[in-house]
Amino acid sequence: MGSSNPEALDQLQADLSRLVSQLPQLEHGSLIQRALQNILSMSQENLERLDWKILQGSLQDMEHAFQVFSPYRHVRKVAVFGSARTPEDDPDYAMTVAFTRALVEQGFMVMTGGGGGIMEAANKGAGRSRSFGLNVQLPFEQSANPFIDGDEKLLEFKYFFTRKLFFLRETDAVVALPGGYGTMDELYECLTLIQTGKFGPAPLVLVDRPGGDYWQEWENFSKDQLMMKGLISSEDPSLYTITDRIDVACQVIADFYNVYHSSRYVGSSLILRLKVELSDEDIELLNQEFSDILVTGKIEKTAAFPEEEFDPTVELPRLKLHYDQRSTGRLYQFIASINRRGVTKLSQTHPEQK
Repeated sequence: MGSSNPEALDQLQADLSRLVSQLPQLEHGSLIQRALQNILSMSQENLERLDWKILQGSLQDMEHAFQVFSPYRHVRKVAVFGSARTPEDDPDYAMTVAFTRALVEQGFMVMTGGGGGIMEAANKGAGRSRSFGLNVQLPFEQSANPFIDGDEKLLEFKYFFTRKLFFLRETDAVVALPGGYGTMDELYECLTLIQTGKFGPAPLVLVDRPGGDYWQEWENFSKDQLMMKGLISSEDPSLYTITDRIDVACQVIADFYNVYHSSRYVGSSLILRLKVELSDEDIELLNQEFSDILVTGKIEKTAAFPEEEFDPTVELPRLKLHYDQRSTGRLYQFIASINRRGVTKLSQTHPEQK
């Protein structure tokens, strides 16, 4: 590149020099510096052209996605997975349209893979203004559906891994309807990341048509072949809800954010942000019921940490605990208990607002 286009290389060097000189004034300058250092370090390695193409393609995917999602970060979103092959006259299609229409009425936005079948039905029900499409470039089957095609909120990803990253990074709830290998892949990735603490906590709802047995049969397999053989925990079914009713699915998602708002780690402490403060009596009862998920100490009220000084949630009440990071099903039960105890204190809830 340098010998064939020296002017472009000189311009690149000038741009980099200008950026580096500005780093101390930028809000996230230290992180930008580390990213640049990683790229420079890689340039010293004997990487092949394909390696650099993968790096460039994934960065391009992420750059576009960051730009598209940025104006909508404050709005809660629901990711909807399901078969691309479900025809329009299938009951699952009609149910998905009605379901996502109901989610939008609650204030949520909807994210799909942007393709046909269940994805098309979800974008149709949500409407263009409340929809995202996270499409992936495939040699077949995955053209954008007409309800998101041409919209600025339709993203075209080069790689599945960057697409999956943004599905889970941006979503506040995951809904799966019947589907094939792709749906199973998305479901198991979600469960794996929940179980390992890399995603969530967030509600996971498996929706079937009225009287359908798709997810019930899946759960039977999970219990018979995974749980009974000790391959998953007996608490893991707490990670998801199976239902064949739209109203129940909507309520499960809304209820998850009745009192619980969000969480993060500060050092070794898990911090749960809440919409209302719980009473001392509530905290004592939570300690009695969930002492098994603590490594040490107790569940305690806390104010925002110094690391959260510029966080939009700085004014929210918080709970602090030294969570064992393994009892994921119990953590979901803990959040459900918080939501039940604090919901009567709320005069109005806005599950759509982060």
